[in-house]
Amino acid sequence: MATLFTKILEHQLPGHFVYEDDKCGAFLSIAPLRPGHLLVVPRREVDHWLDLEAEEAAHLFAVAQRLGRVLQETFQPRKVGLMIAGLEIPHAHLHLVPIESEADLDFANARPASAEELAQVAARIREHLK
Repeated sequence: MATLFTKILEHQLPGHFVYEDDKCGAFLSIAPLRPGHLLVVPRREVDHWLDLEAEEAAHLFAVAQRLGRVLQETFQPRKVGLMIAGLEIPHAHLHLVPIESEADLDFANARPASAEELAQVAARIREHLK
């Protein structure tokens, strides 16, 4: 059965995408820790990041690095945090979060965002991707 992320990547469910290629996609979290919280997700369903092929992992991290630079420019945070947790959905993914402190990476801070908020944030990020 396809994961929630596969359904988003295949556009069967809505997602606020900022990047897509044939190996992965990046879209905003619907419950962001901070504005700009992105998920970089491989198209191939892999539960644990340790099981990614080396080339696949390298591609995900290259995309994450590019998008991290865009988040840095867009939001001007102290840093862009990168986290791999993967407990909530059995599909490997990287979290990119503009942060001011390590506390900003606490999932207790997650809050649902409206579709309008997400659309505005995605548009800001895509503008800086150009």
